[in-house]
Amino acid sequence: MRITALSAQIRNPNRVNISIDGKYRFSLDITQVGDLGIKNGQEISEEQLAEYERESEFGKLYARTLEYCLMRPRSAREVRDYLYKKTLSKKYKTRKGEIKDREGISQSVTERVFDRLVERGHIDDERFARYWVENRNQRKGTSMRKLQSELYQKGVDRQIVESVFDKSSRSDDEELTKIIAKKRAKYDDEKLIAYLARQGFRYDDIKSALAEID
Repeated sequence: MRITALSAQIRNPNRVNISIDGKYRFSLDITQVGDLGIKNGQEISEEQLAEYERESEFGKLYARTLEYCLMRPRSAREVRDYLYKKTLSKKYKTRKGEIKDREGISQSVTERVFDRLVERGHIDDERFARYWVENRNQRKGTSMRKLQSELYQKGVDRQIVESVFDKSSRSDDEELTKIIAKKRAKYDDEKLIAYLARQGFRYDDIKSALAEID
């Protein structure tokens, strides 16, 4: 087999389409092309082709997962859950209307993507926890207990959560005042207390906050 064409993609110039014996076969990130030493006219074996296709799969998944991580900080569990879904087979419809299964990405590739993201600092549970505590419902107000529960659900270690809480400037007193100011006109005291309790605030703290405002 011979590589017969390397051409930049129109929508993404950083990816290069690779043709084998006159037909498109796979694409690679431009950096991967250089790292792998791929050149036009190069003869390749079946083993090399398989390796290049694995690199193609890795490069595309890494780019998609990096974009997912850059939308906002993610916990390690969130990223693992995202990658796990990529290993599942999916049904698709052919041009003839037939329903077929498309095989998911191998676990070895997803583990490699995860390790690369950790290595480059895109996955960091402590940074994620700081972001979550300082930004979660900042305008609406949220109890520290609820924030703590959310972080545990996202797989963040208890010691990390406690450390981040110790350094945070947020407090339940301020959060209660914030919520009461927004909700007082909409609810009577009974409904407001029930609402605040659902947000994770302690009953005694709620009563004290309401009394102080009154």
